[in-house]
Amino acid sequence: MDYRREIDGLRALAVLPVILFHAGFETFSGGFVGVDVFFVISGYLITTIILAELEQDKFSIVNFYERRARRILPALFLVILVCIPFAWLYLPSPEYKDFSQSLVAVSFFASNILFWRESGYFDAAAELKPLLHTWSLAVEEQYYVLFPLFLMLFWRLGKRLILIMLGLVFVASLSIAQWGVYAKPAAAFYLLPTRGWELLIGAFAAFYLSKVNRKDFSKAVGEVGGWLGVALIIYAVFAYSKSTPFPGLYALVPTLGTVLVILFATEQTTVGKFVGNKAFVGIGLISYSAYLWHQPLFAFARQRSLDEPSHTVFLVLSGMALVIAYFSWRFVEAPFRFRSKFSRATIFILTLIGSFVFASIGYFGHIKDGFNSHLSNVSTQSYDYKLTDANFIVLGDSHGGHLISGLTSITTGKVQNFTSGGCIPFRNVDRYDSRFIPGDCAKKINGWLDQIISDDPSAFIVLSSMGPVYIDGTPFKGKDWARVTGLGVELITDKSIKDRSKVFEIGLRQTLTELSKLKNSKVIFALDVPELGIDYGCARSSKELNLGDFVLRDLVASSETNNCFVSRGDYDLRVSSYKKLVASVLNEFPDVIVFDPTDSFCDANLCKGFDSRFGFLYRDVDHLSDSGSRFFAESLANFLSLR
Repeated sequence: MDYRREIDGLRALAVLPVILFHAGFETFSGGFVGVDVFFVISGYLITTIILAELEQDKFSIVNFYERRARRILPALFLVILVCIPFAWLYLPSPEYKDFSQSLVAVSFFASNILFWRESGYFDAAAELKPLLHTWSLAVEEQYYVLFPLFLMLFWRLGKRLILIMLGLVFVASLSIAQWGVYAKPAAAFYLLPTRGWELLIGAFAAFYLSKVNRKDFSKAVGEVGGWLGVALIIYAVFAYSKSTPFPGLYALVPTLGTVLVILFATEQTTVGKFVGNKAFVGIGLISYSAYLWHQPLFAFARQRSLDEPSHTVFLVLSGMALVIAYFSWRFVEAPFRFRSKFSRATIFILTLIGSFVFASIGYFGHIKDGFNSHLSNVSTQSYDYKLTDANFIVLGDSHGGHLISGLTSITTGKVQNFTSGGCIPFRNVDRYDSRFIPGDCAKKINGWLDQIISDDPSAFIVLSSMGPVYIDGTPFKGKDWARVTGLGVELITDKSIKDRSKVFEIGLRQTLTELSKLKNSKVIFALDVPELGIDYGCARSSKELNLGDFVLRDLVASSETNNCFVSRGDYDLRVSSYKKLVASVLNEFPDVIVFDPTDSFCDANLCKGFDSRFGFLYRDVDHLSDSGSRFFAESLANFLSLR
């Protein structure tokens, strides 16, 4: 197979957007499509090699997998080997258990299946996984278990029939992907059946270019086609975002763009010279190693910081990834490709040893529960004293749900939980995202409101929800995109109203109008607690490994008390429009009790996530821990006692 500079240049156009996307640069909001570019390139190159060897009757499945092992495993094993000690030092126990599971999965090229079952690619938690990016390697290797065997089996039937069968597989895969992005988005993103069509696009390009009697394109056609391909890739990189339904029909843009570059960019065209320039080719040569190294660097940096590292930090880390990638390519990738240095037997033996060792380490970490030291970072004090005998009914989403334990701990009365994650507690207001079915929230909330109005219980009815998220439509500090991906906030009685704030306002007013008429109940509108924006609520569980008299402990901070806060300025900016809207409506309902937890959680400079008496107040970026829930409940009880 003749070397094509433009292919290496194309790899640079793939890896750089991926790195900058994972670094959090919003300009490269669609940088994740670089992986799709890699899929097409891989499909093209591998198919080209297989076809050439089949034509000459020289294809060997053993040789094929030997080449794959030489190409993929040395750098991958090095990255994993380096990750293990850093994972031990820096990952909290639950995350180390997840990391251990990923070691096993990567060893068997099944990490895409593991990550599909654990979370979505765009979840905040996914950014903290050092080996998340290996999902794409798993997809490729699963594809290459099947694809060469398919070609070998049907080669005698002729290329025409093979292309017809591959075309049917392509249509089926793309159709499933398009269905999956809406019905099963995580599965669609990670799994081979919804990604196979992208590799097949590259394979089709290889079939075409392998034709002996094909006609060369004119220079004009080559220029137009090649530049159009570059434009499609660049468009996807800058125009797509985490909210783009992907993969599916949207993925056709970068993948077709890649095929156009493969087909039309040559050394004789300006687009070929652009894509094949020295800088791009240099980055393309180290692109695989750069892809492998960048995610662990970013993940460990995020793990070591309570807040998202700055763009400057990520820019430095991106540069480091490229520098490390150069040395990894020169001293690891390149040498292992030569049989004169490493025989086939050596490659296969090292593959078996490496896979066994990494899988064993991962299995041991899994069965040991991430080596959890069982030292709690959160206050475990019991609260035997009660502050009230009042009954409470909490109506809301998960930000209502996290109040239940605290309210239960302060009262001798009854606490009823009418909450459902992601549901705004207002009449006829539906709220959904990519995780939920439209209509479910409105049905639940309306049913609970009907029950409350029918019973008119002697109780405080607490309305609580993460209002700023619904009104603003964005996650605080970019945490947990799943809650706003495909975000829908609508009034089921008038879906023509598209403004989220207006829907929130109408629903709040209608709900308070109904509840204010109750004789025995008293309504409390609880403004949302500050969003901390720090993973794990600052509290991170440590690890320890006991080997007889020797105890090995990690460097995970057991107490992040000094840095566990969100700036008051950031908080005020986040809730400004939310508080104004709520105040404008509540002015119409003077009998409704308004409780604002700001004074309890915040001073003039910051809103705390740690209290010397209660410990860590949050369990994740914005949900209260049990201790935080008690802190909130005591503040509410004191507030009510002064009325």
